[in-house]
Amino acid sequence: MAQQLEIEYKTLLNQADYQKVFEYYQLQDQSFQQQTNYYFDTSDQQLQKKRWGLRIRQYQDYGELTLKCPTTTIGLLEITDSLSLQETKQLIEEKRIKLGGEVAKQLTENGIDPQEVRIIAELTTKRYEFPIAVGLLALDHSWYNGREDYELELEVSDETQGKIDFSQLLEMLKIPYQKAENKILRAMNR
Repeated sequence: MAQQLEIEYKTLLNQADYQKVFEYYQLQDQSFQQQTNYYFDTSDQQLQKKRWGLRIRQYQDYGELTLKCPTTTIGLLEITDSLSLQETKQLIEEKRIKLGGEVAKQLTENGIDPQEVRIIAELTTKRYEFPIAVGLLALDHSWYNGREDYELELEVSDETQGKIDFSQLLEMLKIPYQKAENKILRAMNR
């Protein structure tokens, strides 16, 4: 189990700008990671009402159960339980989350029964992720509900400087900022 503060800036991209970033960073020589997110909520949307996000992310050979909660200051608090690939597949097949971990404990402590959550959306992403001088950059191509989109995301450790750095990055790449909703909201928007 891990807890960390996530501070990130992101923008949606059109296909041409995605290709521009891909070529600028010479990603044809980089490996990518394909991941599928399975998002959860209760039938009465208790998580959405709290502005929390809950997902199982399946990678090629393992998985993660992550709860994201807004903080009173900056960013999101991420609570993550590691999962084996077998455990990940079983939970997805059974459409439930792991009941014995820190994520379930956090839900219970906040009045949400972990046994009441169910899968509400699915999204698959092809991600190129790599460090740059100002943070961790991710270039995503995602598919969900018969749609696809492109996103550029910069994860940083300092909110103020990160915002400046992200603006400068977009300016340097000559890419316009386009507000990007969280992936869970995009995947749920049928």
